[in-house]
Amino acid sequence: MDLDAFFASVEQLDHPEWRGKPVIVGGSPERRGVVSTASYEARTYGVHSAMPSWQAARLCPQAIWTHGHYARYRELSDKVMAIVRDETPRVEQVSIDEAFFDVSPGRYSRESPIVICQRIQHRVSQLGVTCSIGLGVNKTVAKIASERQKPRGLTVVLPGTEAAFLAPLPVRVMSGIGKASESRLSEIGIHTLGQLAQQDPERMKSVFGVSGPRMVLRASGREESTVRRIDEHDEVKSVSNERTFAHDLVTRDQLEAAIDHVSALTGSRLRAKGLKGSQVTLKLKFDIHHTHTAQCQLAEPTDDEHVFGAVARGLLDGLWREGTGVRLVGVGISGFDGARPRQMGLFDQTEASKPEQPTRDLRALSVATDDIRRRFGNDALSYGRELRFRDAESDTEAMDRRED
Repeated sequence: MDLDAFFASVEQLDHPEWRGKPVIVGGSPERRGVVSTASYEARTYGVHSAMPSWQAARLCPQAIWTHGHYARYRELSDKVMAIVRDETPRVEQVSIDEAFFDVSPGRYSRESPIVICQRIQHRVSQLGVTCSIGLGVNKTVAKIASERQKPRGLTVVLPGTEAAFLAPLPVRVMSGIGKASESRLSEIGIHTLGQLAQQDPERMKSVFGVSGPRMVLRASGREESTVRRIDEHDEVKSVSNERTFAHDLVTRDQLEAAIDHVSALTGSRLRAKGLKGSQVTLKLKFDIHHTHTAQCQLAEPTDDEHVFGAVARGLLDGLWREGTGVRLVGVGISGFDGARPRQMGLFDQTEASKPEQPTRDLRALSVATDDIRRRFGNDALSYGRELRFRDAESDTEAMDRRED
């Protein structure tokens, strides 16, 4: 199930005067904004998600723009997911507006899966938004089917017809095949899923590595997949934050300040979830097409941005040269299964033998800051690093996807 133009649909629901008009949810063109969602009226002008806002503004100058109301989107999303869970306990929500669910005949209900999907669509429409559903024997088929007849579509791929349904479709419709993979497939004469399904798995392995044979399996409709129930107690693999800046950061001072700023946001999220991680990832985006990352393993898990932020700053040298413009900075923490064994050096000092040094418990300061903001709002307390970037960041908000 995929909610149709969800953010824009909610805005049109809450603003009746916007219905039937092009609506764009995203950041402003002047601050390197990006389109989060475009209504179907805006899409007729060529506007789509992830498009730079300046380009969307040129294509559809008469569009109504809004930065979005994410608490409202989450509220409505929760109601939609509750409707799906009324029909089956096995629901895998993959984002705020998308979920897989299992309605296999006889597993949880004696009703036809088609009837169940129709009922879900009707109940969702009563909330004031619409959804499209793809019904198939595995996730790949269902996902592709859900996109065939938007909006308000219900595409059913009956068992045994998967190969025929997939064969004429371009390879890019299959999740996991991006621009680079599509280009590589095109170079070897593969343009449709039917052509991909006919390839020798070993040949594809030589081109795409271990993912090659699975691509062939999925393109043929023979993938076996399980809908995994996801809830708040599921294991989180990583927690991260990133910010896009209205103007390139070009000096080390700017980059380090940005890393500290984003690290603080990540640290706050870690503490809110009660997580400590042992692997730091720094992400830098130089332009819309070039992104680089670097990772470092910590000796011990932490949720303190003063610790992992310093490590992230140390990763700069491997990714960036002074003067190179950076438009996005991200800091992520993973490795929540405990610290890895640490090899002690022959001349390492024990804790007892180390000379005493004055220390400040900066983590305690971060915890106190978390508490103040939780009680009085995010604007109740600000650090200098945050004030520095308050007007320098893009005003595109995150789409609130689940943690990886």
